[in-house]
Amino acid sequence: MYEAESEGMFVFREMRRKRQLMSSEDTTAVMERCTNGILACTGDEDYPYAVPVSYVYSNGRIYFHSAKSGHKVDSILRNPKVSFAVVDEDTIVSSEYTTYFRSVIAFGKARIADGHERLDAFHALVEKYSGDQSTEAKEMEIAKCENAYIIAIDIEHMTGKEAIEFVRARG
Repeated sequence: MYEAESEGMFVFREMRRKRQLMSSEDTTAVMERCTNGILACTGDEDYPYAVPVSYVYSNGRIYFHSAKSGHKVDSILRNPKVSFAVVDEDTIVSSEYTTYFRSVIAFGKARIADGHERLDAFHALVEKYSGDQSTEAKEMEIAKCENAYIIAIDIEHMTGKEAIEFVRARG
């Protein structure tokens, strides 16, 4: 079954290989430590549009910056339903013809953040990617940036999955 309705709300699929489902804590840790994710949305003429973005996971949401015009913003404004994937580990194990992986996928609705949320998310992004810069330099960067949106993804469903070998190694 692809979807189910429960009192008018969409119910996301359960993961087929449940033994490989990561805990909520491990899933959150992956989202916090990774630096690049793939945003997937509905693009022009309903073609899927997937684009890598630098992001921060903060307050249970995904945030990234974007130019105020372009394919990404047009797609989000037309249809806010998105998915977002990160790969934390992907080690090739040639003798087994596989990879040992760890990844997360989130589903939610994207929107343009504003007010205090925009500012807080901007601070979190700058801290994540420029933590070694002086506070003054970071504050100046944030203050002068008026030509970018901060996009928020309100997560509705998120799961982490890892290679069965990682599951077995933990016992």
